[in-house]
Amino acid sequence: MNYFAHLALAQPTVASKVGNLMGDFMRGVQPEALPEPVRQGLHNHRLVDRFTDHHPLVIDSRRRFSDQRRRFAGVALDVLFDHFLIRHWSRFHERPLQEAIDENYRLLLTGAPLMPEAMRATTRHMVEHDWFNRYAELEGIGRALDRIAARIRFTNRFQGMLEEIHAHHDELEAVFLTLYPQLRQVVRAEALETPGQATQSL
Repeated sequence: MNYFAHLALAQPTVASKVGNLMGDFMRGVQPEALPEPVRQGLHNHRLVDRFTDHHPLVIDSRRRFSDQRRRFAGVALDVLFDHFLIRHWSRFHERPLQEAIDENYRLLLTGAPLMPEAMRATTRHMVEHDWFNRYAELEGIGRALDRIAARIRFTNRFQGMLEEIHAHHDELEAVFLTLYPQLRQVVRAEALETPGQATQSL
């Protein structure tokens, strides 16, 4: 799962949102030095990643991609699952999508002092360019993946991943629609975060 799904599976607080996103920005971060509610969010992030990465449907989905792009398939699926969550939001969540997006942006901006610099820069860019509404269209996903591929330091042929997503779109969508409800159940069952945790003071 990518940024939007991690935020959807977090508690509605600044500390939780920051912690649930911080798992992708851990360079130079000492987990034991984090405030407890942020650390709880980080643990929840890692639970979501473990469950997703080891799910048989996800493992099988990676095999659908060509040999030249399979190394990038996990990243592509994570971003694509954000697209499917946005497209099918009302199936899983009662709150209107735009309200949820706006709240996530607001809480992340408020939580900037809790973030390492790379995360702070990324979330600022995310909000300024409204990534989540752009993810509603497959073309937005394609552009996001091409940007990620361009930042990879080793020579690769990952550009154009959207072509393969189009080829397997319906099967991958079905995987998400099966996976996400299971993932929500696991997060609820593990309860790694304290519900209603007060907003972290800044």
